[in-house]
Amino acid sequence: MQTQIILKAEEIQENIKKIAEQITANHGPLSDVVLVGIRTGGAYLAARLQETITSMTDKEVPMGVLDITLYRDDWTRIGPSPRVGKTELPFSIDDKTVILVDDVLFTGRTVRAAMDALVDYGRPKKIELAVLVDRGEEYRELPISPNYVGGVWPTTPEQTINVYLKEAGFSDHVSIEKKKAAQA
Repeated sequence: MQTQIILKAEEIQENIKKIAEQITANHGPLSDVVLVGIRTGGAYLAARLQETITSMTDKEVPMGVLDITLYRDDWTRIGPSPRVGKTELPFSIDDKTVILVDDVLFTGRTVRAAMDALVDYGRPKKIELAVLVDRGEEYRELPISPNYVGGVWPTTPEQTINVYLKEAGFSDHVSIEKKKAAQA
């Protein structure tokens, strides 16, 4: 497998701080803002974003976790028994500005599924999207763009971008990966 590291641990944290600064600049007192991380990578990043915003403002923005497994348009392809995680939204999202957090944006389908799931829990005033990595618009299948983004790395469909975080048992880094072609 060919691997190119595009973000190291300190760069991940710098990007989280940049996103936190943009959110606080756009939403002043943060009184109606909630963070919702898409399970799994987005949930870890939402927790880090919450911690960063709290350290910058002394205000703790509510944070929840959203599992979108059954909202995906490909869930029947996952297997006969898809593994469904727990959604944890310990607050109402009605009339709130929901900052939806994910690790990587590619086709937009995950975000669409997350928005479908969110509206089953209430009616937000607004939904904004924060992602650590945007793979570029060339292969976007839906008209979805992030409001807050750590960085943009255009890739090909043969490549993947993986976000490895300590919360999942890895050392923090982000890499572009491509499987080597089989030799004949």
